[in-house]
This record gives sequence, C-alpha cells and structure tokens, in this order.
Amino acid sequence: MSKEAAFEVVSRLYQEFMDLPFPPRLAGADRAGFDLVMLDSETAAWVFIWIKNGGELEGQGRSGLLRCIAHLDRVIPALGEADYPEYWHRLREMARLAAYPQPRD
Repeated sequence: MSKEAAFEVVSRLYQEFMDLPFPPRLAGADRAGFDLVMLDSETAAWVFIWIKNGGELEGQGRSGLLRCIAHLDRVIPALGEADYPEYWHRLREMARLAAYPQPRD
C-alpha cells in the first residue's frame, strides 16, 4: 500500500475508531500485564500524531507506535470474547498501517 493510500485508510479508520466507545467493562482492566486504557490511549495518540503530521513520525514517535503494536500483539491473544477483541484488532491494524505505510518485503 502506498503511503498516500495508507494515510487515507488510517485517517478513515481513526475517525471510525474515535466514534467507538471504549469497552466499558474493561476500564481498569489488565491483560497480559498491560493496562488496557493506557494501551488504547497511547496507541490512539501516536496514530493521531501520525495523521496530524501528514503521515510522518519522527524516531521517538515511530518507536512509541512500534512499542504499542508489540504490546497489542501480547494483549490480543489474551482477550476473551467479552473483551471486545474486534476493538483491539481495529486499533492494532490502524497502528500497523501507520507504522508500515509502504509494502514490506
């Protein structure tokens, strides 16, 4: 996916994501050693910064986003059906597209 296409997709996914309520029963919940509220807000914040910067993140921002993806990779397998896994998969996909906007070999 080109950088321009990724920017359009991530921008749309972000708007849709921001319209979703945070899963209410997960406020204060921890999965795989991570606070879900903090993981959600940090990941969404890095994606927002990426969008605000026209699809760019400097070194610290990119490493922060990659760290969030790594945490999501540990959290998602630990989720049950009642943990709204589709919410977390959407967050991870949005972050992945922002972190890797061009095709990887």
